[in-house]
Amino acid sequence: MSPDLKPWMKEYLQTVTSLFGARLLFVGLQGSYGRDEATESSDIDLVLVLDEVTAQGLKTYDAAISKLPHREKICGFISGKQELFCWSKADLFQFYHDTTPILGDLRNLLPEIGEDDIRRAVLTGACNIYHLCGHNIVHEKDPEILKSLYKAAVFVVQALHYHRTGIYLKKHRELLTEVPPREQHLLLAYAAIRNPQPNQKLDFATLSESLFVWSGQVIQEYGSHQS
Repeated sequence: MSPDLKPWMKEYLQTVTSLFGARLLFVGLQGSYGRDEATESSDIDLVLVLDEVTAQGLKTYDAAISKLPHREKICGFISGKQELFCWSKADLFQFYHDTTPILGDLRNLLPEIGEDDIRRAVLTGACNIYHLCGHNIVHEKDPEILKSLYKAAVFVVQALHYHRTGIYLKKHRELLTEVPPREQHLLLAYAAIRNPQPNQKLDFATLSESLFVWSGQVIQEYGSHQS
């Protein structure tokens, strides 16, 4: 059963505020809840930023949230302020745009992110997909790995669209109507993999080939502009 997020989030905020006090700098939502596209199977993908994070602090946090309902759905990103500020800016581009703020403002915690960082986000994402997709075709042949790679491809498509237009579309259904056919195909494929119809058989070979070819094309396009 999916939680009613508004009262659940209120209880979560009371918990972390009581636990960390002024050390709590930011709380946000990512994933399908952050996009307002949650389903029964969706996790509650939280972002928590503190002044600093220690191993003991992680244990204390785990103990506190374990008392909340739907503990099995809670996941996400936890960071100290300085670590987040020094993070790869190519990663922070996506991180910022995919996070819905609940408490605090990420803009006060992140460095300035420029066009080169966005290009790097596209290239790094495509390179990782290309490598792992090729490995999966030859060695693992695992549909679950393929599903995770299509999920990663959605993030690359979002970054591609932002680099082309200056507009970041967080919701997948909005992105689908705005990107070229090459990327529309990937988004539709991910939707079909994520929510398969009854008795639908996954065409592993065709889906893998499409993703492998696409990621290679993106690598050539964005890698050729490296200095």
